[in-house]
Amino acid sequence: MRSLAFVIAGVALGAAACGASASSESAADLTIGLSVSTMSNPYFVQFRDGAEAAAQRFGAKLSVSDAQNDASRQAAQVQGFTSRRMRAVIINPVDSNALATQVKAANLAGIPVIAADRAINHAWVAETLTSDNAAGGRLGAQELAKQIDGKGDVVVLRGTAGTSASRDRSKGFDDGLAAYPKIKVVATQRADFDRAKGQNVMTGLIRSHPGLDGVFAENDEMALGAIQALGPKAGHRVKVVGFDGTPDGIKAVRAGTMAATVTQQPRLIGWQAVQDAIKAARGQTVAKTVAVPVKLATKENAHEFWTF
Repeated sequence: MRSLAFVIAGVALGAAACGASASSESAADLTIGLSVSTMSNPYFVQFRDGAEAAAQRFGAKLSVSDAQNDASRQAAQVQGFTSRRMRAVIINPVDSNALATQVKAANLAGIPVIAADRAINHAWVAETLTSDNAAGGRLGAQELAKQIDGKGDVVVLRGTAGTSASRDRSKGFDDGLAAYPKIKVVATQRADFDRAKGQNVMTGLIRSHPGLDGVFAENDEMALGAIQALGPKAGHRVKVVGFDGTPDGIKAVRAGTMAATVTQQPRLIGWQAVQDAIKAARGQTVAKTVAVPVKLATKENAHEFWTF
């Protein structure tokens, strides 16, 4: 097991190797607001850790708020960042459709907004920085099909309604599964990216579909909940594919209870969001959209991925 500091140092070296201009001068005069959708999900803890490491590396001040999966709370947080005249604002939205008014107010105040991990709709943002969720959904579909030999009944556990991550992963999965006509999606239910909800939803689905062959969950937390509900069937009778590559998700893949997970790079997303927020605050050009690559973790290659 290697330390978080070691991993972040590697990210920092990678950013420097790419010529990260944010490090060319101190950012001590910059205060950046960061609203995270929820800190109860390990994935977003990693995202926050990457953002804090970048702020420390570049000398910026970072004000972090936890929206606790409450769109109204998040709207108030963003409004507060604007009132406090933050030089830039990073938002990991609870609901991609719920922040247009607050983002437009930040724009009018001359404060650049970065959308991180999920898109923000109906308002202009300086940059949208996300994983390639559609590609990840396709990877998940292909791996689940491989795990169940291209035939059988599967269920899909979807994330929070209104999030671009859920929408794009769902579309990617559907597109990928279209190549396998002998696989039937017998049920699709939301579990809001939550482990306990994933377990509860999966418990009901097992009763309705006792002959189930596979599960695709749009994040690892729901996948882990499904595994708890499935008990000894997980990894044997029923193959489960998750999404995120969280430490607990990778451990489940190594243990064989989760067949695979589509891994993201939350620390890198957090790091780059801060780096680009600093650039935008200084009037420098940033990419309008950035799609961070994803990779499939299976039992064969799970040793390549970090766990903490």
